[in-house]
Amino acid sequence: MFGRRESVPFAFLSDAEGFHSNVAPPPRERASAGELAGRWLLGICVVAGLVGSLVLGMPALSTDPSATGTEQSEASDKR
Repeated sequence: MFGRRESVPFAFLSDAEGFHSNVAPPPRERASAGELAGRWLLGICVVAGLVGSLVLGMPALSTDPSATGTEQSEASDKR
């Protein structure tokens, strides 16, 4: 059923690793104007989202002592 495997010469294995084809791959297709515009628009949206999140998040990241809300509530003043 399962026949004996033929031995493969070592020289053949080393030749197979260094084999290079003489057939050039086909040239890449150029992106159309719509695809380029879509890529630019996506990139701009990603950058705008990151900048917007920084702008909106900066007040929460500030360490200004006057902005930390040190006022006490009226409930803490009552004895």
